[in-house]
Amino acid sequence: MKLIAELDNEKHEISLTQNGEKISAEVDGRLYEIEASEVEPNVYLFKHANRIYQIFVAPNENSNEPVQVNVAGNDFEIKLTDLKRLRGTSGANEHGDGAAEIKTAMPGKIVRILVEQGVEVQKGDGILVVEAMKMQNEMKSPKDGIVTEIRAAEGATVNAGDVLAIIK
Repeated sequence: MKLIAELDNEKHEISLTQNGEKISAEVDGRLYEIEASEVEPNVYLFKHANRIYQIFVAPNENSNEPVQVNVAGNDFEIKLTDLKRLRGTSGANEHGDGAAEIKTAMPGKIVRILVEQGVEVQKGDGILVVEAMKMQNEMKSPKDGIVTEIRAAEGATVNAGDVLAIIK
């Protein structure tokens, strides 16, 4: 499987080959041999070079939306593009006129809400802060737009994949 992963406005070419729990991943020409397992829904363990990485992936039914991923307390927003699916499609806007959902990658607690509903935000602006595994992570807007919904309150407990805010 060949993919393009966009992370922090940089594109990376990825080629994956899976044989059971073993995965050969070539990222920008560098080869990694990884053992991978899904220990529970949306929670993965990767073993590489005698190190183990626990990875939380927020569920995402919309393949046009970036995926929220948490590795060792660090949140990442990754947009994956399957090169086979690119055939016959034009370069569409990242979110178009559609809504972008801000979701949690792992269970936690809302520490602070940084904006109010109805406020105009720019891509990368902080929307709210979630504490998970004793780490505070600022959830940022994936696009320019208006905060149409805030679905959480300060002090509330949230589950992995919960939609916390919507930007249109």
